Amino acid sequence: MAQRFGGKFSPNGGTNSGAEATPLAARHVDAGGAKANVLFVPPVILAIFSINDGAIGLALGLLAAGLMLLAAWLLREGLRAEAAYNARSIARRPALPRKILAADLCGLGVALAAYANDGSILAAVVFGIVTAILHIVAFGIDPLSDKRVEGIDYFQQDRVARVVDEAEAYLTAMADHVAAIKDRHLSERIGRLQIAVRDMIKTVENDPRDLTGARKYLGVYLMGARDAAVKFSDLYRRTGDASARADFETLLDDLEANFAAQTAKMLSDDRTDMDIEIKVLRDRLQREGLKPE
Repeated sequence: MAQRFGGKFSPNGGTNSGAEATPLAARHVDAGGAKANVLFVPPVILAIFSINDGAIGLALGLLAAGLMLLAAWLLREGLRAEAAYNARSIARRPALPRKILAADLCGLGVALAAYANDGSILAAVVFGIVTAILHIVAFGIDPLSDKRVEGIDYFQQDRVARVVDEAEAYLTAMADHVAAIKDRHLSERIGRLQIAVRDMIKTVENDPRDLTGARKYLGVYLMGARDAAVKFSDLYRRTGDASARADFETLLDDLEANFAAQTAKMLSDDRTDMDIEIKVLRDRLQREGLKPE
């Protein structure tokens, strides 16, 4: 559905104070976009051409098409999981190797389609293996190891990874429910909140010691915001209640301000800790008769 462009100099641009374009940091390209979606086309074509191949040919063709469709879906989800993994400083490897499974299923689907076409098992095996190899060459494999930061305890990094996964799930759910309303201004407000939350996430990833102060924000507060977004979305789509919309915007403003303030506090505490470490080191050097020039 098309959306009207809004901004400071657009018609009625002054009616919404937050109608500026979505901040660049909140925008992202879907990693599972066209390059994965194009793989949904061949199985559909295969299913159509299998209709006139008799009972066995039809069954093999539909089974092959189903395997290839599942492979395309797994590839799309695997690319998205990989993009999320690459975007973070601390991340756990995907629990399910979707891209590897997609390559295997795609190869198996092509092998079945080849066998249904000429009945040669050898040719089917060759086509399947070549397809799986080309799939891996084109799209790669899943990350197979956790991403960690050197010099920081693994247990703390695992705690951060779990909390961040949870926070990202809450943000995604909020964005999806607000997007269902098709309100550009509210979508932009969610985008600004995402920036504030991800600034806190980056701060925690850089120093997991900040997790204690951020856990309530990334867990309890975001879960409450997600629940509020669900209820608001359902209510607003049914009634168009302007007061409910204003209350929800106020909630987003409060959340954004509090996340930004807490992130600034954590950064300030980190600077204080660094200054203390420097002072202690300078005092120790002076006690040992070493004075910096």
